[in-house]
Order: sequence, then C-alpha cells, then structure tokens
Amino acid sequence: MLVSSIFRKLLSTRKILVLFLVALLLVVLLTTLGYRLVSPAKHPLKLGLPIACQLNRDCFILLYTDRDPGPAAVDFGCGRMTYDGHKGTDFAIPTLQAMAQGVPVQAVAAGKVLRIRDGVRDRLIENPAQKSEVQGTECGNGVVIDHGDGWETQYCHLHQHSVKVKPNDEVSKGTILGLVGASGLASFPHVHLTVRYQGKVVDPFVGPTAEQGCNVARQPLWEKPLSYIPTGVIRAGFAEKPPQLGELWAGAFDEDQLSADIPALIFWVHLYGVLEGDEEHIELINPKGQVIINQRRPLSTSNRVWMSYAGKRNRSQNLTRGKWQGKYQLIRGGKTLIDIQKQVLLP
Repeated sequence: MLVSSIFRKLLSTRKILVLFLVALLLVVLLTTLGYRLVSPAKHPLKLGLPIACQLNRDCFILLYTDRDPGPAAVDFGCGRMTYDGHKGTDFAIPTLQAMAQGVPVQAVAAGKVLRIRDGVRDRLIENPAQKSEVQGTECGNGVVIDHGDGWETQYCHLHQHSVKVKPNDEVSKGTILGLVGASGLASFPHVHLTVRYQGKVVDPFVGPTAEQGCNVARQPLWEKPLSYIPTGVIRAGFAEKPPQLGELWAGAFDEDQLSADIPALIFWVHLYGVLEGDEEHIELINPKGQVIINQRRPLSTSNRVWMSYAGKRNRSQNLTRGKWQGKYQLIRGGKTLIDIQKQVLLP
C-alpha cells in the first residue's frame, strides 16, 4: 500500500510538471509569434479628445496605431492608414494657416505632468536630409502625463513655444497643454497621441490586449465612440497653376474669386486614404453650364495622402467670365465615397 501511494504521488507530480512545461512552451510560442502579454487593466482609462476641434469637420484622424508586429503595417480597421512602427493616433488639421490661428491640444484625462519639451521649430519634413536633422527629437515639442494605475499619455509635435504646463503640474481632462504644431518629425500639422499601459503602447481604438493584428476583440478607451474613416477630404478649391502638395498643406489656393486674366484655371482636391483601383471622376464646368473637362481615371497606387487636379489654360484670355464649377468623385467598388462640388468666380 505504501509503495502504491508513493507511486500515485509520483504520477501526480509528473502530471503537474508536464502541464507546467506545456504552459511554458505556449508562452514562448506566443511571444515568438509576436503576441505581447499585457496584464488586464484594473481601471481602464477613458479618453477625451486630445484636440479642441469639430472632428471630421475642421480636424480629422489621418493615421492610426500600427498593429502589425512585423515589417508590414495595418491599422485597427484592417486598413493601411498607418506605417510600420507608428505608435499612436494622429489628429490632423488641414493647413498651416489653421495652425497659425491656434488649435488647442488638451489632456485626454486627469493626471500629473511628467515631462515636457518646447522650443523645437515647426517645419514640414519633406526629404531624408530634413528627417535626419530631427533625429532624437522626433516628437518635437511634447508633453507626457501620468494618469496613475500604470497609464500614461504622450502628446507630440506641438507648436513652438506653445507648451503651457510644466513637470509636476496636476491637470484635468480638457486642460490646455499647448497648440497643434508641426515640430519634430511631422509632414503635416497635427498632434500625435500615444497611450501606454504598464510601459507598453495601447491602441485606444482597441484597448489593452495581448493580441496583435486587426481582427481582434475591441474595448475602445474613448469616452465617446469615434468613427473609423480611412478615406476623406482635406480640402478642395481652384488655383491659377498646378499646385504642389506643400502649398496645399500651407493653406494656399483658398480663394473663391480669381482674376479673369490668370494663366490657367485649375480645379484641385486634397484627400487621404485612396486605394489602388479607386476611380476618380473630375469635371470642370463653365458659367454657361458646358462641361469643359470630363475625366475618369483609375488610381494605380494606394496613397495615405493624395492630390489630384484638372484644368484649362487661359489662351488668349478666353476663359468665360462668371462662376465656374468643379466636381470630383472618388469611387471604390461601385460606391461613391467622396462627392465634392466647388465654385469660383471669374469677374
């Protein structure tokens, strides 16, 4: 009987050891496949907006957190509005003119300021040489806030000399931290929000989870639901010459009246989130209602930011005076996603 009892105990111990080894192997396997083990948040943070604006009216979300653990990139909606290693959400404004008027950046939740940086100049990065110049200060002017229970938020690219808080300041949700800018590694005016829990980046559209990728259960941190809009309009208008992307971000070509002796009349659109295979339809209509330009063309590449235009040269000053109209449609899979109409007066 004694031998039998000892034998049963040895079997029990062996089972426990086997189960332990299987569990350990599973942890190693998940880690190898790119899964992060994040402790469940005891007190999930509820976030307000980091920017004082009418979302999807005078500001918009351009880029989301990258959820792919490898060299590819995917956002939480299984779209491509992110890039490899992007660790936050970018709330953008349409132009540097809007930035100059002052758009407040605000705390998304109550907490204590840990760190700040200010004094970095605002400049849109357009080439590798400029990118190398901001190495080590990619966040630009920024603020880091401790919200307790392992939660932190970081705000990047604020306007130079706009930071209004200092370390150890207590802030409430909605406290103004500074103004939206384009400091550091920024190619458009925006505030970049990173959320961390226990030192790890958390996608606020998903919540703290060990799972990577986009097909995962979601517990968003936003106090009010935010829509996923991966394709949209930044601006549209008319110009007297083909525009450059930098000019559009600067805020050029916003007039609703142009001289009748301009060298050309160009209708342009500035969009985000176009995909290969999308079809665009551009029309230019003169004051008599005649369609002067009617173009349909498929897009051969996907682009996070897109500019398109069509126009007519003003040979011999023959542009008809009056109101001209531009129409633009972006069509995807037979569905019209964008439908814009703009007018300009040639007196």
